[in-house]
Amino acid sequence: MALEDRREKGMPFTQMVIEEDSLRNGRGLSDQWADSAVVRPRTTERHITVHKRLVLGFAISILGLIIATIIAVLLSVKFEECGHESSRRAGNASAVSGGRLNQSRESPSSRDGGRRARLPWAQPRLPTSLRPSHYDLNLMVDMANFTFSGVVTIQVDCMDSTKHIVLHADKLAVEGAEVTAANSSAPLGIATLFLHPENQVLVLILTQPLQAPGRYTVKLYYGANISDELLGFFRNWFVTKEERRFLAVTQFSPTHARKTFPCFDEPVYKATFRISIKHQSTYLALSNMPVDAIIQEDGEWITEQFAETPRMSTYYLAWAICNFTSKETFTDGGISVRVYARPNLIQQGSGDYTLHIAKRLLEFYEDYFNISYSLPKLDLLAVPEFPYAAMENWGLNVFVEEIILLDPEVSSISYLLDTTMIVAHEICHQWFGDLVTPIWWEDVWLKEGFAHYFEYVGTDYLYSEFNMEDQRFLTDNLHKVMFLDGLASSHPISQEVLQAKDIDRVFDWIPYKKGAALIRMVANFMGQNVFQKGLQDFLAAHMYGNAGRNDLWSKLKEALQKIGKNVNIKEVMDCWTLQMGYPVVTIVRNERNVDILTVKQEHFIYDLNRKSTTPASSNNSYLWKIPLTIAVGNLSHISTEAMIWINNKTEHHQINKLDESSWFLGNLNQTGYFRVNYDLRNWRLLIEQLMIKPKVISVGNRAGLIDDAFNLARAGYLPQNIPLEIIKYLYKEKEFLPWHAASNVLLDLDRLVDRNKEHNIFRQYILKQVAPIYNLLGWPEDALNSSVVQASYQTKELQREVLSLACKFGIVLCHEKAKLLLSEWMETDQNRIPPNLRDFVYCTGISLMDDNVWEFLWNKYQSSTVILERKILLKSLACSKNTFLLNRLLNLSLSSHLVPDQIALEVIINVAKSPNGRDLAWKMFQDNWSMFNSRFGEALFIISRLINGVTEFLSTEIELNELKEFVKNLRKGEDASFAQAIEIVEANVRWHDQLEDELFHWLRNSLNS
Repeated sequence: MALEDRREKGMPFTQMVIEEDSLRNGRGLSDQWADSAVVRPRTTERHITVHKRLVLGFAISILGLIIATIIAVLLSVKFEECGHESSRRAGNASAVSGGRLNQSRESPSSRDGGRRARLPWAQPRLPTSLRPSHYDLNLMVDMANFTFSGVVTIQVDCMDSTKHIVLHADKLAVEGAEVTAANSSAPLGIATLFLHPENQVLVLILTQPLQAPGRYTVKLYYGANISDELLGFFRNWFVTKEERRFLAVTQFSPTHARKTFPCFDEPVYKATFRISIKHQSTYLALSNMPVDAIIQEDGEWITEQFAETPRMSTYYLAWAICNFTSKETFTDGGISVRVYARPNLIQQGSGDYTLHIAKRLLEFYEDYFNISYSLPKLDLLAVPEFPYAAMENWGLNVFVEEIILLDPEVSSISYLLDTTMIVAHEICHQWFGDLVTPIWWEDVWLKEGFAHYFEYVGTDYLYSEFNMEDQRFLTDNLHKVMFLDGLASSHPISQEVLQAKDIDRVFDWIPYKKGAALIRMVANFMGQNVFQKGLQDFLAAHMYGNAGRNDLWSKLKEALQKIGKNVNIKEVMDCWTLQMGYPVVTIVRNERNVDILTVKQEHFIYDLNRKSTTPASSNNSYLWKIPLTIAVGNLSHISTEAMIWINNKTEHHQINKLDESSWFLGNLNQTGYFRVNYDLRNWRLLIEQLMIKPKVISVGNRAGLIDDAFNLARAGYLPQNIPLEIIKYLYKEKEFLPWHAASNVLLDLDRLVDRNKEHNIFRQYILKQVAPIYNLLGWPEDALNSSVVQASYQTKELQREVLSLACKFGIVLCHEKAKLLLSEWMETDQNRIPPNLRDFVYCTGISLMDDNVWEFLWNKYQSSTVILERKILLKSLACSKNTFLLNRLLNLSLSSHLVPDQIALEVIINVAKSPNGRDLAWKMFQDNWSMFNSRFGEALFIISRLINGVTEFLSTEIELNELKEFVKNLRKGEDASFAQAIEIVEANVRWHDQLEDELFHWLRNSLNS
């Protein structure tokens, strides 16, 4: 009988009977626990206990009523509930030396506002009077009715005497509590016990204070449903042979452990955990640690007991109940590495690649950080649905299955890289995040920034020829986050977080991508070897504990001092972490002294109107300590770089070898987190250099010049023609990275102008740059790639980028080839389209061919069992120009069981990218907002990604007003995602009003000349 059923039938609450030894030590479980410790009224022992104590309990409760009333007066706590009910509850609690939560009641509070503000449960953070040291968590999970019940025993150390035990609990049915002193089995009196939903806490008020210093045990009995909300402890399902199968998995970061068991759910409260899970024997249980023992229970139940964890925070505790199978390998040090997934996918070998790289990455990080992996095993679990791409639970990493399960026949190089980088990210977290944990969420970048940076470092270890940290980091990380951080709605990477509801807003791309960019900047100005030594010292000093940003700066400073350099890292980095945004550094040649450069810094922001009308958006006092690398060049060569520190608003520097014919280049290879602007003469010299001999400028700087120029122009710092003149050289470009940078900015600009009546002029100009390289590279000769990993990675990626642009902007031969490949597939049912090209070939075919192609690919989506292929097919269906089919796709994505919830959101975002689907997606979003918000509102990235995806390319005054009215009606004006969306659309509208005509005027002249 579920907990809810028991309450409906009005069964009286009685304390659980548990063996005295188990109560004392709070550790291992005997067989008897399975029948007695879990709150299950159907057990024989429970009923006997109830009947024996009914009469005695009634008598004691009367006496307890008197005692509790006296205690309440002495405590001077005034409750808002009626006095009779409060006294009855207190009396019942005293009678059993414990407490029961009345779920229908709200928390007590003082009538005096000032007094209420001082109540420990009304504070945004937990009181510091208690610290947990160990949890015994015993769960019974029923996968038949999707409920679970638990008994959690927490050993706490009392740091300051208190009568209040305050810990986190959210949406749990707490049935009882018991508090005992160490080495004693006599329960302490509980005056009352209640939930305070506003702060998601459970409060126990004791009759006598806990003494400091002292050790106590808090035992709590509770239950809940296995959720559908993808947070806490939630269920998943998948279909096999027309049968729906279920699994259940946890997601506790950042504040959702409290949805699954009462706990001290803040990162600083580290403790050890011993978990035991009773479940149906048709399933297996996984957790952070290996299984210690499996106990066969009565009937079809088993209990799996797991080994005790090291000291850890609650947010990366984890478990899963599933009927998956696995493959296993071992590191050279004997660590077990396993990939768990659906049996058919494991059998197909879909997890083999991930298993291989996980082993190698684990060994790489052990060597790089000079600290052995702390646990005996690392499991990588692939689940059908998850709120994020992955989660770094210590020893049990969880991934969305499409991320880590590869099929060699359809997995492109890009997809392989995505898998590699996400696995590298999560395994890095086993050190940065799990072994050493940020003290509080304001410094979440200390774990996410490092994990994001090491995505590229780890991938370079596996594939050194890919040059990920030097190249792809720029286009995939730096350029993307600098767009977001250039908005007035951005925020510092370290920002104050006061309470649980504020935590969600720190989880955006700023701590992840900006954190990685700042770490890369530090690594480059320190030197890689010195930086590595500093990280090793930092981890060694704080392992199994917590650390803040100043702890990191201290160790990095010490590492520099050891080689004779005295740089105050904290002073340098505080201006990057405690200020929002970043600077634009403008370098201007001095007309009188040719070897003198004037260097200015100011806060870069896209909407210059906001800069002038909203001082808070652009603080003129913002000042950064900038490690500016600079080099001088001419048509034949470039000088050795020099580094100068820019500390003031304006500085003058003498640069050797600078003369009238030389150009200068700042922020070499974009190692610094800032944009660089130049006087127009220098821009002209750089453009000339690119046209005549581009290789004199490095690949990274060529990509950086393209991205800086387009974004400086978009923000109004630079004339609109400069970026378009820069890309004229691209017909000579044989490297992937500059083309990738150009593709990113051109596609963004295309979506801004795709509704302009002269859009064809823009398209023609882009085709002029793309056609020569398209004719040179052509299509792959071998339509069947024999291997996922190609030796000529850069060439393959360049070819893919150019073909994609050629088909997007309308090269006729590209269209004809795409249609031919699709037609052959439809006629022969043999898909010979190279995996690396399938996404844009499908998209091109659907946009150009008749509705039969759409139906064909929709049917292939339904019949395919390959996860990645299904994803590509569904994305391509959004490329149709037929609004009827786009509407059909949107409706199918929300109403059909064939499209998982998270993938449905991707469908809406992809439809919004099309000029024909933009209005449809925006309307769908508005009409279904309540459903989206209730389903995904607590999932940090999902809802913000949806908001951004459907609004990013709205660009008319009417659309802006619609968005503002929608947000106003929702009363969501302070929501960071909506504030960002409004600012982006305002910037789009401003660009159309002020800069679009300038762009098209230049394009017309350029094409006519």
